[in-house]
Amino acid sequence: MLIISIIIFFMVELLPGDIAQAVLGQGATEENLAALREQMGLNDPAILRYFQWLGGALTGDFGESVVTGERVSAVISDRFVNTLFLAAYAAVIAVPFAITLGVIVALLRNTLFDRVANVLTLTSISSPEFFLGYILILYLAVKAQMFPAIASLSGDLSLGELLNRTFLPALTLVLVVTAHMMRMTRAAIINLLASPYIEMARLKGTPPWKVIVRHALPNAWAPIINVVALNLAYLITGVVLVEVVFVYPGIGQSLVDAVSKRDFPVVQACCLIFAATFILLNLAADVGAILTNPRLRHPK
Repeated sequence: MLIISIIIFFMVELLPGDIAQAVLGQGATEENLAALREQMGLNDPAILRYFQWLGGALTGDFGESVVTGERVSAVISDRFVNTLFLAAYAAVIAVPFAITLGVIVALLRNTLFDRVANVLTLTSISSPEFFLGYILILYLAVKAQMFPAIASLSGDLSLGELLNRTFLPALTLVLVVTAHMMRMTRAAIINLLASPYIEMARLKGTPPWKVIVRHALPNAWAPIINVVALNLAYLITGVVLVEVVFVYPGIGQSLVDAVSKRDFPVVQACCLIFAATFILLNLAADVGAILTNPRLRHPK
């Protein structure tokens, strides 16, 4: 996190030109530029400003937006909650569906169902998120008119209305992450099917589905948990394009707006939050892999 915070801060510092000029535009007067430089602390050395920013970030204070003058934490807090809701909505659908589908295709490997599932998942992985989003808008919003094309939210929505309005962006994320999780589940289980204890279970007459569910799947949890955690991290950090396509009021949309308006404190805060989320979920994946593998819990 420390290294990433250094990269985020000094990458903004390395942007060509005057930051104050970029924010205010070419028509800004020298007095306005001087006032903004003073407000942003640009007259101080970069290393001093970095430690001031880092100290504030550790307490949740990312400074003030240079566009609205609001605290950055106030600008992005509600947006981050919306992003977490969208990620949780997609995860609740994608994780059980992907693991179940992975178990089924491992049980039916080398059959027509397995080949069709692999083709569909490869197609899903190869398709950009914005392309899938526009396809869903075309068929489910414009032609079928089943769901709204724009995920506009307000505070007085019921849970049913909220789920309906956010279904298309959630479905877009589901289509992207399900493929990775399903293929990893399939590969992990098939890799274990050649183990001696699996062969013993088969020789004892155990049904194929029970061999996979009761013997192979528990030992395949470690790689599955890793890929699930990585995809959960993607659901939170990789939603920028999806939020832009559906005009969803999340932190990804805030990041795009901040970049277009040169609101650098908001850009730095969003990038740091994305990095922290990714690192914490990677840490959770490592811990989960250890907890589900007795050989890692008891190495002796």
